[in-house]
Amino acid sequence: MGYSRTVRLLLALLLFFGLATASRADTIVRIEGKNFIAPDGGTLLIKGISLGNWLMPEGYMFKFEVAKSPRQIYGAFDRLLGPERAQAFWRRFRDTYITQDDIAFIKSVGFNTVRIPLHYRLFMNADGEITGEGWFLLDRVLGWVRDAGLLAIVDLHAAPGGQTGINHDDGPGYPLMFYVSRDRLLTVKLWRAIAKRYAGNPAILGYDILNEPIAPYHDVATLNPRLEPFYKEVTAAIREVDPGRVVILAAGQWSSSFDMFGTPFADNLAYTYHSFWASTKRDSIQRHLNFSARYDVPLFLGETGELTDEWNARFRKLHETHGIGWSFWTYKNLDTPSTVVSIPRPDGWNEIVAFADGKRTTKPDATLIDRAIAEYLDGIRFRNGMVRWSYLESLGLKGAP
Repeated sequence: MGYSRTVRLLLALLLFFGLATASRADTIVRIEGKNFIAPDGGTLLIKGISLGNWLMPEGYMFKFEVAKSPRQIYGAFDRLLGPERAQAFWRRFRDTYITQDDIAFIKSVGFNTVRIPLHYRLFMNADGEITGEGWFLLDRVLGWVRDAGLLAIVDLHAAPGGQTGINHDDGPGYPLMFYVSRDRLLTVKLWRAIAKRYAGNPAILGYDILNEPIAPYHDVATLNPRLEPFYKEVTAAIREVDPGRVVILAAGQWSSSFDMFGTPFADNLAYTYHSFWASTKRDSIQRHLNFSARYDVPLFLGETGELTDEWNARFRKLHETHGIGWSFWTYKNLDTPSTVVSIPRPDGWNEIVAFADGKRTTKPDATLIDRAIAEYLDGIRFRNGMVRWSYLESLGLKGAP
């Protein structure tokens, strides 16, 4: 006896959705055991670079020593230029700091991934409404990433309330997101909005939920037990709208410790740690290797670098020996050898820095300000930066032409 029409319809629907799910799974990165698996089925060793300072400014990348957090940096430019001119500065800065030329270059020298740090206020207003210029900028760069054949990791560097308790989360100096329910809910809301907007987007490797949560000098006994439950909440919100997407969970204490984590609570989870200026021998990562082996999960070195080419090479090789992908920090910076592209320091920039940091109470001459700002905005263009080829060689990538 043949199937009824209803049964045949149900079977057809099951077949359709099964095929749709399988088809989608073949277009995004997934996790198998300790490995990231590319859409083509091959193992993916991440070779990444972070687009620091672009959508999440940091004071030291302007050579500021006091004006370190985004709000302090914005305030310094308001005092320097006036609010209206400062807004124009930031619009041009964000439109110029990372362009299609930068993404094409990143691909050409051998990177396969870019990590994109975000400040929540570019994507959400003070009332929690999902809006802001960041959406257009992120849309655009992800288009460039996809066209170049790269992958992107979206990283929330500054969450509502602050998740770290230090200047680079732009909070009040304490990780209030773990204490204030409104901040926690806004963070979940933002991640759900990101996931919904980019559901199924093959340019995205995964979502890096929080950058360096819970500084070690805060109340770790209270805060550490709250980290994994928060990750569960965010992951559930993401998976409602973007099922199967890789979610990357950062270790606590500036992304240095996995001690607060238990058995993975979902599939397609990866775990990230950051390490700067550490030993280049196995002892410096043994605790992370133990965690990976205990739970059969992949590791990702999400930030490292900012030292010498020699150290870069040794630390990078240590990780590759153990099958751990990496993303160095950072792609572009002002007048430094520890970056891929070094921005030339404008004439008179030291006076800009002294005023921004409050070490000089009188504003520099208007002519000096105009010239220095114009030189800076011109210098951040890819064509005007200095490529540090030895830095790229230390990462096992393409050297000088």
